[in-house]
Amino acid sequence: MWTQIVGKTRMVLTPLQNHWWNVPLYVTARGLGTSAMAYGDDVLDIEFDFVAHELHLRLGSGAVRTMKLKPRTVADFYKEYMGYLAELGVSVKINPMPVEVSDPVRFDIDTEHKSYDPEYAHRFWQVLVHADKVFRGWGTGFLGKVSPVHFFWGSFDLAVTRFSGRVAPPRPGADSIQREAYSHEVISAGFWPGNGGYEAASFYCYAAPVPDGLSEAKIRPDAAGWDKALGEFIFKYDAVRTLASPEQAIMEFLDSSYAAAADSARWDRAALERR
Repeated sequence: MWTQIVGKTRMVLTPLQNHWWNVPLYVTARGLGTSAMAYGDDVLDIEFDFVAHELHLRLGSGAVRTMKLKPRTVADFYKEYMGYLAELGVSVKINPMPVEVSDPVRFDIDTEHKSYDPEYAHRFWQVLVHADKVFRGWGTGFLGKVSPVHFFWGSFDLAVTRFSGRVAPPRPGADSIQREAYSHEVISAGFWPGNGGYEAASFYCYAAPVPDGLSEAKIRPDAAGWDKALGEFIFKYDAVRTLASPEQAIMEFLDSSYAAAADSARWDRAALERR
């Protein structure tokens, strides 16, 4: 919920980018941050520091406010956070209703959710740091349009997306968010810690739209494979951790699942890839 509050701030203060690239947070040397956001003649950035367990709100002109990350209700966090923005002279109105979660409760009245475990917040950030490094290394071989490696606070996943350059057919029943996100053909990969759609921490790769025959493709390593319920390739985090070279195994998963999806969808790989 805290990352949603900060993420919604970034969404309000930044202009729309294709596929909602103005919305996510980014892995930093200390946690997760917004990057610099213009505000009048100044700039603001906000960073979750999972080393010191603080939230930093910083203006380019020098003013700083710091919140302690500790067990507290969402309502208490939201009140203090909005108060510090006001002290910095930043006026922001965000939608106080969480997104992409079951049974959402408005931030300003949510006294139910109040946990914060610094050890596991730090562990989660460490996983993101290493995953971010692999995703960035994987991106060097692709010449087509590709997203930054970014953290979506709604689905709580670190993701990177490649594009074929072709417009995608309309998605039946898609809302405005999905229409923008999947306006063009994509192959997207990432890591999530487990969410409402899949309860195990995993690396994933999927294509949208899903090309015929993709579910039959064989990928590497052997521990990775197609999940029928999700309709995408999955490589469970617990399996990754047991391997001699986790980074090499993740790279193999990314390469093979992308190749299977790109071939099935008949992407022009000769034009899109660096040989």
